Order: sequence, then structure tokens, then C-alpha cells
Amino acid sequence: MLNIRRKIKVCFKVSWLVLLASVSGAVQADYSESPEAKAFMERMVQEHGFEREALQQLFGQAEKSQKILDAISRPAEKTKSWADYRKIFIKDARIEGGVKFSQANADALARAEQEYGVPAEYIVAIIGVETLYGKVTGSYRVVDALSTLAFDYPPRSPFFTRELEQYLLLTREHKQDPLAHKGSYAGAMGYGQFMPSSYRHYAVDFDGDGLPDIWNNLTDAIGSVANYFTTHGWQRDALVTVRARPGATLDGDIVYNQIVAPERTVAHWRAAGLTPIVPLSDDAKALPLKLDGSLGDEYWLGLNNFYVITRYNRSHMYAMAVHQLAQAIARAHREAGGARE
Repeated sequence: MLNIRRKIKVCFKVSWLVLLASVSGAVQADYSESPEAKAFMERMVQEHGFEREALQQLFGQAEKSQKILDAISRPAEKTKSWADYRKIFIKDARIEGGVKFSQANADALARAEQEYGVPAEYIVAIIGVETLYGKVTGSYRVVDALSTLAFDYPPRSPFFTRELEQYLLLTREHKQDPLAHKGSYAGAMGYGQFMPSSYRHYAVDFDGDGLPDIWNNLTDAIGSVANYFTTHGWQRDALVTVRARPGATLDGDIVYNQIVAPERTVAHWRAAGLTPIVPLSDDAKALPLKLDGSLGDEYWLGLNNFYVITRYNRSHMYAMAVHQLAQAIARAHREAGGARE
């Protein structure tokens, strides 16, 4: 009899937990009653002419995701050393994939390089870092990611609220279902992982079919990455970054890895004890970089084009990974008989 009572208590407890979980899930899945979402919907109606009922239906299906909140709180750029971060991207499989991608898309890459002045290997490296050449474009519904971060992530709510606005405008312009697209935990989309605002501002119709499509069209994705770089100030035929040698009188007050537009010159950093290992103009502007590599500290000077890469992702390690992957792809492509010299 005692065992039967215990079994009843256990079953009741399990049933109650299941009920709580289902109720919690239902609450999380419905943003239509969220005060923040309601205010957002009202603004979309007033400012952009959206239908209130359609928005209520949409946000009634948008789901809050704890996985997204967990992911954004621990990005790899903030939790890994450069030595460990580098291993993720500078590996044989990704380099070989870059060569194959370059070969398969040679015409589009050559045209993008000619028109925008961005070397093909940097376009390829961006797509390689972001989505493994289109193989991993994200598994989260974009509307879920942006709603979760707009309405339940206060530290960056203003940014993601703007991106959610841009996403709804984008899908309306493209006559697409906002529930249909998937992307990263931050709402980035397509081969190049553009945020919605970047999509609307920088995506280009590079194949001339009348629609800038970076979700499914590789040619458009290639042109869009190149256009993004050029619009943000990429300098044709200019270096990206160079190693620097620290001197015995290295200034201990140097602040490294700050992602701001370069203002100090190479001459300034040379005087502070950082000497580039290849000749650079004294007037060139650069950022001082210090990375914890596998063999110890590495010193670099990041030039204008390095800063441009950080417009894509505001991390010095991200920009360095793109640069080194691009260089590795270019070398491997030459060895495989590619055209670049």
C-alpha cells in the first residue's frame, strides 16, 4: 500500500512538472501580449503601415528561446584565447573548402574584385568564416531570434528592436513570409550572414535578375560582401595587417585591440616600440594589436582594411581570422593552379 502511495505521489509530481513546462512554453511562445512587443507593433502600424491583426498573428507565433539568450551571452570572441579561436577557422578543411568555393565561383569572384576592389580571397574568407561556404547558415527562425533579443535581452534591446523592424520591412519588400527564414542566434542571414539592416543597405543584385538574394543566390552573396567592404572604406591593393616587433623600450601604456578607426600613424607606433617587420609608410594609420597565440604574445599593426573587416564583426580576433584564412586560401589556390599570383 505504501509503495502504491509513493507511486501516486511520484506520478502526480511528474504530471505537475509536465504541466508547468507546457504552460511555461505556451507563455514563452506568445509575444502578442508582451508590453514591449505591443509597443513595437503599434509603432510598426503607425510608422510603416503594417496591419495590426497580421502583426498580432505573427508575434503570437514568435517564440522566446533561452538557447539564444545563452548563446549571445558567451560569444567565442569573448571566451576563447586567440590560439583557441584561430583553430576554429584556420584549419585544412576550411582552407580546402575555400579553394573549391573559389574555383566553383571564379567568374563572380573575379567580377566582384574588378568592380569593388576587394580581393576574391577576402570575400571567400568571409563566407567561409560565417557559414562554411553556405553549409551552416543557421537553424533559428529569424523572427524568433530577433524577437527574443528585442524583447527579452535588455542590454541590446534597442539594437535588436531596430533589426526586427528592418527584418519586417525587408520581408515585406521581398513579399516573403517573415516566419520562413532561418539564421544565426543573432538573426544574421544567408551565405554572408547579413543582419536585416545590412541586407537592406548593402545587398546587391549582382546577377541582374532583379532581386538581391543572399539567402539562396551565391552570385548576389559574393557581390554583396564586396559591396559591404567597399562601402565601409576598403582600399584597393592596400595591406590589411602586418606583424610588429616589440622593442626593448616598448611603451607599457599602449592600449591594444581597441576597435576604432585608426588615428595614430606607423611612425607613432614605431616610436612607442612597435616596429612593423615589413616596410610601411610612416604616414599610414594603424591600430596596435596584441594576441595570445600558441607560442606566446603576438604583436600586429592593423591598417585601414583591417578596421573595415571589423565593420562586419566588431572583434579584432574575428578580423584576424578572416585575414589569415584569406591568405591561406590564396596560397592554397595558387598551389592548386589558381590564377592569382
